[in-house]
Amino acid sequence: MDYSYESEQTKFMREFLEKNPKIQEKRIEARSRWWDREQNLEENKRFQESAEPMKPYVYFGGWGKTD
Repeated sequence: MDYSYESEQTKFMREFLEKNPKIQEKRIEARSRWWDREQNLEENKRFQESAEPMKPYVYFGGWGKTD
């Protein structure tokens, strides 16, 4: 089986990142800002406990109501 195939999208992204190395640095910085964070378990627990259960048929109920 030939594993050397590379899609056009993969080629484009590889070449783009080679020509623009600052993009990779910005990507890593943005990831660390939004995703690679310490989790506060107590805060997460309070958030989950305070959540209200979703009402059934939230997108289909209430037509014609004026409350």
